[in-house]
Amino acid sequence: MAAPVTIIGMGISADDLTARQRSLIETADILVGGKRLIARFGYLTCQRRVVDRDLPGLGDFLDANMPDNTIVVLTSGDPLFYGIGAFLVRRLGVDRVRILPNVSTVAAAFARLGEPWQDVRVVSLHGRSRTGELLRHLAGGDSVAVYTDPAHGPAWLARLLEENGLPDVSMCVFEQLGMPGERITRITPADAPGMAFSDLNLVVLKPDPIRQTRPALFPGMPDQCFTHGKGLITKAEVRAVSLSRLRLFDRAVFWDLGAGSGSVSIEAGLTITRGEIYAVEQKASRIHHIRENRSHFGIGNMQVVQTHLPAGMADLPDPDRVFIGGGGDALNDIIRMAAHRLKPEGIIVVNTVLIDSLAGAVHALEDLGFDVDMAQIQISRATPMPFSHRLKAANPVWIIAGSSP
Repeated sequence: MAAPVTIIGMGISADDLTARQRSLIETADILVGGKRLIARFGYLTCQRRVVDRDLPGLGDFLDANMPDNTIVVLTSGDPLFYGIGAFLVRRLGVDRVRILPNVSTVAAAFARLGEPWQDVRVVSLHGRSRTGELLRHLAGGDSVAVYTDPAHGPAWLARLLEENGLPDVSMCVFEQLGMPGERITRITPADAPGMAFSDLNLVVLKPDPIRQTRPALFPGMPDQCFTHGKGLITKAEVRAVSLSRLRLFDRAVFWDLGAGSGSVSIEAGLTITRGEIYAVEQKASRIHHIRENRSHFGIGNMQVVQTHLPAGMADLPDPDRVFIGGGGDALNDIIRMAAHRLKPEGIIVVNTVLIDSLAGAVHALEDLGFDVDMAQIQISRATPMPFSHRLKAANPVWIIAGSSP
């Protein structure tokens, strides 16, 4: 059996390497890593392979050369903390790799600050769209350490904070940690656009504990917690049951079609923190309400889309879950188009107060082979009287849930 590939985390500088790690590097037949890391060992005569964007090609190269060579892969920081280690374990198999970790950039940054970081959220923007997750953490009052890339550096982050109502978040930029050009700069989002930074940087974001407070979010929020047009909101009790029927999960792609005030999308954000939420609405006045509610509760991974249905669904990514709270005469067409776009094991939930829409939605889902479940909810709320209370009934609402086969 071929010797395992050794993956060595170099920490933030060559000084962080142990004697054992140095010995393994200096006796390797093949040294693999980024240009900057390999350059530190220019005195070695071994074969070299620079890591680029062709990760499948790298996996094939390692697979082919393992039987006859001792191979060492160099990574910055810790190989399994937003590093290449996870990919190589998946590609080669856990029994064919040996991982020697080191100090991560985040650990080094907080050591410089002299602060604990066990409760800090960490987000990487390297080739990822994680801005929703980042904004959610900040809106919740968490400090966030951000691995940036050249396209998403401190100035870009500063604009993102300003655009999403978070101008009071403090920024600490750590450039070239462990190198001769190391620099630590504390700034505000207003400062960053006029400054230049090294591409090698980590940014720590800290919300102001007083000014960055957001209201608590919980299932079945009272209707008055949301900005909405009179009556144009999914009522709290109906909202809670509808969301339970959707069986949401953290990384789901969720469509809220005919979003109205966006209340369903807002509460979906309780569960979907790393996925994507799309609140789709046609009328401009309601779009304004949705955006106001999104900002109020800090749902950063929620996109607001103004479009006509069903045609406007074509530009959305395929969903795991779909809620339809409106649609009128086009309801059946909306259901069919959503069903054809739905991912495997997806769920569609429809709310309606109209008998014709109830029958049409059930037939449309059944014709598509969905397992259909129905429930009717009628809420009666207490209303004050001179010497007591009476119950005032709201319109009954049908909740139709369809699970794809």
